[in-house]
Amino acid sequence: MTRRLLHTIFVSATLALPLAGHAAEQLNVLCASDNEWCELMRNTFQKETGIEVSMVRKSAGEIFAQIRAEAANPKTDIWWAGTGDPHLQAANAGFTEVYQSPQLPKLHAWAQEQARISGYRTVGIYMGLLGIGYNPEVLQAKKLAPPKCWSDLLKPEFAGEIQIPNPNSSGTAYTAMATFVQLYGGENEGFAYMKSLGNNVSQYTKSGSAPAKALARGETGIGVTFLHDLLKETMAGMPVEVLAPCEGTGFEIGSMSIVKGARNLANAKKFYEFALRADVQSLGIKANALQVPSNASAEIPPKAPRPENVKLINYDFAKYGADDVRKRLLKRWDEEIFAAQRK
Repeated sequence: MTRRLLHTIFVSATLALPLAGHAAEQLNVLCASDNEWCELMRNTFQKETGIEVSMVRKSAGEIFAQIRAEAANPKTDIWWAGTGDPHLQAANAGFTEVYQSPQLPKLHAWAQEQARISGYRTVGIYMGLLGIGYNPEVLQAKKLAPPKCWSDLLKPEFAGEIQIPNPNSSGTAYTAMATFVQLYGGENEGFAYMKSLGNNVSQYTKSGSAPAKALARGETGIGVTFLHDLLKETMAGMPVEVLAPCEGTGFEIGSMSIVKGARNLANAKKFYEFALRADVQSLGIKANALQVPSNASAEIPPKAPRPENVKLINYDFAKYGADDVRKRLLKRWDEEIFAAQRK
């Protein structure tokens, strides 16, 4: 082999390698919304920026557990969507970065307040309202009258007819647990309600939206989850009726956080700003996302449940977003509620 041929092979091989410092830009995202909305966000951001996005969908409680477990060596850059309580709990534990977006003044007051009470370690991106759904076909077949209130769910005729998520994995269920504690006047009263409710629960689901999907399939008569998840099934033509309970209900402020020690911090901030834009939040309807967007200029989906039309409790996000409160409530739920079902 001649020297000239060797030189040609060496140069060709060198040119085939990526140049140092010119590797494809990347971003690692954990998404706690429905797959359809997660994919819409990933694809839109990737197309606009050219940044390669690796996105995994999990429930909010699972994401919080993963971020806690990886705190010493983070593998995630940004956590998008999911109920605000675990975002606040992650902020409280120091697992997320302080970042104040220049777009904060463009957001609704409730989204700005979410950022403020977290020490600007998270921010509100949408609002969702907790409620009850039922399958009229299932209830009619069993000659059961539909519920109207939280208290109705305790009726003995609903034994085995209710699905509600598990608060260890589901942010939706943590919102429900915190709602019952606040609605009924205290922790003991809230747990007494959940214990009675447990007599009628057939399954504590892993995912917050699972009860809505089970209703659509006719696998259960009643489900507790967010109204927007229930309405999504209704819009798809499924036999699901939706109601806001008569006593009042809690709500979520879906949030977004940058993970402390993010390896792709600059790209995480780009996604953060992207996700707060009015035009991006207005895209949610393309994924049948019926939450109320946090940007005041974003388009609200026509069928989105409006907070002004529902009786809402004065949800204490600061208290129930504290990590020590979460740990105590989950421990008590495991011991008093979940353990009783397994006997």
